[in-house]
Amino acid sequence: MAASCDSLLPLILLLCLSAQAVDRSNFKTCDQSAFCKHQRELKPGQSPYRALLDTLELSDSRLTLQLINDNNKVRLLLELYRLQGNMTRVKINELKPLKPRYEVPDVLISDPITEALSVVAQDENSLVLSLGGKDQRLIVSAQPFRLDIVEGPQVLMSLNSRGLLAFEHLRARKDTISHKISSTVGSMWDSLKSMFSSKSESEQVTGQENVEQQTDEDGQIKEEEDKPGMWEETFKSHTDSKPNGPSSISLDFSLPGVEHVYGIPEHADTLKLKNTDGSDPYRLYNLDVFQYELHNPMALYGAVPVLISHSTDRTMGIFWLNAAETWVDISSNTAGKTVFGKILDFVQVSNEVPQTDVRWISESGLIDVFIMLGPKPADVFTQYASLTGTQSFPPLSALAYHQCRWNYNDQEDVKTVDQGFDEHDIPYDFIWLDIEHADGKRYFTWDPSNFPQPKEMLQGLMDKRRKLVAIVDPHIRVDSGYKIHNEIRSKNFYVKNKDGGDYEGWCWPGNSGYPDFTNPEMRAWWASQFAYDQYEGSMENQYIWNDMNEPSVFNGPEVTMHKDALHGVWEHRDVHNLYGLYVQKATADGLILRSGGVQRPFVLTRAFFAGSQRYGAVWTGDNAAEWGHLKISIPMCLSLGLVGISFCGADVGGFFKHPSAELLVRWYQVGAYQPFFRAHAHIDTPRREPWLFGPENTALIREAIRQRYALLPYWYQLFYNTHRTGQPVMRPLWVEYPDDVATFSIEDEYLIGKDLLVHPVTDEGATGVTAYLPGKGEVWYDVHIFQKHDGDQSLYIPVTMSSIPVFQRGGSIICRKDRVRRSSSCMENDPYTLYVAPSSQGSAEGELYIDDFHTFSFEVAKQFVHRHLSFSANTLSSRNLAPDSQFSTASWIEKIVIFGGSQPSSVTLKNADGTESALEFEFGSTLAVLTLRKPGVNAAADWTVVLR
Repeated sequence: MAASCDSLLPLILLLCLSAQAVDRSNFKTCDQSAFCKHQRELKPGQSPYRALLDTLELSDSRLTLQLINDNNKVRLLLELYRLQGNMTRVKINELKPLKPRYEVPDVLISDPITEALSVVAQDENSLVLSLGGKDQRLIVSAQPFRLDIVEGPQVLMSLNSRGLLAFEHLRARKDTISHKISSTVGSMWDSLKSMFSSKSESEQVTGQENVEQQTDEDGQIKEEEDKPGMWEETFKSHTDSKPNGPSSISLDFSLPGVEHVYGIPEHADTLKLKNTDGSDPYRLYNLDVFQYELHNPMALYGAVPVLISHSTDRTMGIFWLNAAETWVDISSNTAGKTVFGKILDFVQVSNEVPQTDVRWISESGLIDVFIMLGPKPADVFTQYASLTGTQSFPPLSALAYHQCRWNYNDQEDVKTVDQGFDEHDIPYDFIWLDIEHADGKRYFTWDPSNFPQPKEMLQGLMDKRRKLVAIVDPHIRVDSGYKIHNEIRSKNFYVKNKDGGDYEGWCWPGNSGYPDFTNPEMRAWWASQFAYDQYEGSMENQYIWNDMNEPSVFNGPEVTMHKDALHGVWEHRDVHNLYGLYVQKATADGLILRSGGVQRPFVLTRAFFAGSQRYGAVWTGDNAAEWGHLKISIPMCLSLGLVGISFCGADVGGFFKHPSAELLVRWYQVGAYQPFFRAHAHIDTPRREPWLFGPENTALIREAIRQRYALLPYWYQLFYNTHRTGQPVMRPLWVEYPDDVATFSIEDEYLIGKDLLVHPVTDEGATGVTAYLPGKGEVWYDVHIFQKHDGDQSLYIPVTMSSIPVFQRGGSIICRKDRVRRSSSCMENDPYTLYVAPSSQGSAEGELYIDDFHTFSFEVAKQFVHRHLSFSANTLSSRNLAPDSQFSTASWIEKIVIFGGSQPSSVTLKNADGTESALEFEFGSTLAVLTLRKPGVNAAADWTVVLR
């Protein structure tokens, strides 16, 4: 939540001042959400759906067949696709819907590449399809309908094995049609045609045919009995008109042999997802939740409907492509209890095998699910990236330290804070402005009293090679004197209410309109507003922050938009979880556009969806200055990384309340080792710039930030790799140690890439922590003192207030820049130090990546340096990984530090031209650390160092 309480609206004042924690009564439970309650009342049992195998149609890449609900005779269309990369796509829609159902656009980066499907066996009740190779099969059981994916004798995943497929078909209200199909059909159909006059003639016929299918032998329409909330729903003072009636969907998935599932962010909860039997399901519905509770499945700001399962045998993923409100139930079972029919001819399942069952329930849309079959963690990340894209590659400065507050008061305040960092020798790259910087909270403007000369302010920062972020939220003040509002209204770009007028609600400016970001024309117009001649006072070192984009509507149901608001022909209920993604996309496009396509953007968003990784960073929202919130930031960011969003962080220090000096220091130490590193605070909190807690704490915070800056080359290389491959930057231990059951529930430590293990101190008054060092036969080195430890052990580490337990994996080489300056831009051409941590076999490898740190030239012109570093048999070398790239750098290798070796008699540097020279070195015998001084070679050159 951002901004001040200067509006006269009492509700806003209440929201700003009243909260010590979230008011749960503002947000629905499953029992208060009609579709969730109704769907959850359906218990596991025999499914009423039957596959009509005689309707099967098979092409090279697609199989279709019809399903029929034997209770109401409504038919569905099942589509099955085998996708490149060991994935399967399952779509289920009404065969002949009364009107089209929403299919999520713009999330998939392209139409997935399909591969050939073939039938390998068929009888009267089953169909067996090959998914590639000789062992992987998809079994379609007809009655009751069920899908099983098997590999050899092993069931990998089953769909509808618990009979929880439920598809509420679109239909007219009972009070608008006759209950007898007789001579009144004609007048009934005239009524339906007038209700949906925008449909094509063919769609109208489709609807009539669907009504006819819903009759029994006597012509009686067999519909589910109407229940409360199916045709109209009220929550507190808000009524949802539900003009299309009930339209929810549900499907269950069973995962034999699986006990650990992860993902479906965003929730302030454990990394491993919990069993929801007897409690609310996990909810995915983007909401502005004021100071959220911990360890709760309630919805938060973002929603990524991706669940990942992991066992020692296999890692898999389920991507439920639906943007409506969604609930996810997770329960434990025993595999084989519901195995039936022909599947027994293919597999044998022990009744003692554990099983996790997952049920997805969405309010509208259709079933469109991607099953990612791994088998390794890295394979699932690659598979998901092939569908929704990879993390955008941020400019280097965005990976440095950000200083934010709601709000820095004026230009002089910005200047004073900027000078404070120099006076206390603390580096930073970005200073941030919340909504008070704008003129009356009119975005794309500057307050004329407090920020009268924004270009002067920005130029002052640019002179120090620093940058600024200004907030631009998607609620627009309704004000006839405001250019942005007038243009949006004149272009008819606002979201509409159910009656067709512009939708309006209360947010920080007071009465506000909400641009329809689902409209590509609106997004293009929004992007154009970031041009320097449109956004007056902006400069190239100004970047953007999108807050409140769930969207937040203070006087709306659950503090968000009414579900029956309209985005063109679609209701808000269909698109809700997409809104924040579209806001961030339009903003990122605007920053790229303003630079003529040259500069990489940086945009932070609070609301997000699958695919948001393509447009920038996210943060964990309105946390509090409490130890629990510090702890929970780790599993929250790990969960996001598992579903593609690597650029994640939490407000350092906590947004609400005032941290103790100890908590603040520990939070800086955690933040320095998380991908997005920003301090932020509520307007009502005392100032907390890093130097305001006494010299001793200033020194501790300075050291944490300096550690971040020294490691920027490693962070940058990791983000380059995740941009190329989709592998998470911050990752749980089990990702790299998938066979080690001890890692499966660990969430108080994590890996950065595969080579740094971090176990930050997150307990008040801690005098020690116990870190698990994985990997039997591996070694780990303390990065601060270079002490070596064996893997596959829990290590007790005494700590003081200066301690940040971090270990480098044996077998790795990490590049750092140990000359820390006032900003990352000042360090671009500085020399590198290589830290070589040999494995137990004495070898190591790593990478060095360099480009211009801020443009797309690395991609469009192959202007970058990418080198492979290897150490083996006492020889360290640098080899070019991109011989066709063209880039030169002024950086050079200043120092090489090799852990855990023996003292050489001589060290020789061999250059690419064949010349040799002796290097100076020092050897510390206590911890066996060899330091080579000033090799002096260019960072882009080939070279070899030989120890004798």
